[in-house]
Amino acid sequence: MTDLKGKIDFVLLISVKDANPNGDPLNGNRPRETYEGKGEISDVCIKRKIRNRFQDMGKKVYVQSSDRCDDGCNSLATRVSKNEELQQEVEKGKDADPQRFAEIACKEWIDVRTFGQVFAFKGIEVSVGVRGPVTIHQAISVDPVDIVSMQITKSVNSEDKKGKASDTMGTKHFIDFGLYIVKGSVNYQLAEKTGFSQEDAESLKFALSTLFENDESSARPAGSMEVCELVWWQHENRTPKNSTAKVHRSVQVKRKDGVDIPHSFSDYEINIDKIPDCVEPEEIILV
Repeated sequence: MTDLKGKIDFVLLISVKDANPNGDPLNGNRPRETYEGKGEISDVCIKRKIRNRFQDMGKKVYVQSSDRCDDGCNSLATRVSKNEELQQEVEKGKDADPQRFAEIACKEWIDVRTFGQVFAFKGIEVSVGVRGPVTIHQAISVDPVDIVSMQITKSVNSEDKKGKASDTMGTKHFIDFGLYIVKGSVNYQLAEKTGFSQEDAESLKFALSTLFENDESSARPAGSMEVCELVWWQHENRTPKNSTAKVHRSVQVKRKDGVDIPHSFSDYEINIDKIPDCVEPEEIILV
């Protein structure tokens, strides 16, 4: 594994059309939105999709969703117990070495050395926290979004009974169109501690550029969510002269002149401002 070359910043542009990118369970599973009416996708949702892509690449992932489990472990505690080195540390109880525990976990699972993880289980005295180098903001749409609600019915009986059951009413919510911005960064100092390598950074870049592969569902039909553009800064220094906030602000997204209501990515104009003493970004346009 090659050491990380330097700090990384990135900006990802995602288009959503006739889909629910991230439903809010406390609001009838309606698409999340801010008080200003802009669409929102939680950072947890984005990390889940990155983990799924890591699994598709054949990487070992610690936090797996139950429907994508690939190692036969039905819980996080079981996944820890199946690792002999980690189990040896657990059996030491209060005498366990948290640093050694973290090193083993980071070496074993890519998502632990990427995002970090808290290891704390009921009945186990070992409690270890790992700070990951990769941080991701929640995605916010450029403009306010229109949420469309559609009434749906069930036309089949759930159980055996005479006659046809009355149709069950339900509601399905989706966004007409929205362009979302995802911002993130890779901290060099934390990457050194977790062992996040340059190869891991390339895996992260590929996962971001193919974020919605194998992610289809009834709420997100195939083709309804698309990665449009990825802007990637691979700095040469551990701590560049320009802050991450300044680098992120250099990506300017606005509607083209004459466009009142955007309906596609082509209705927007993307500009990347030049920053003095800053490495040139790698711009990956995917549409």
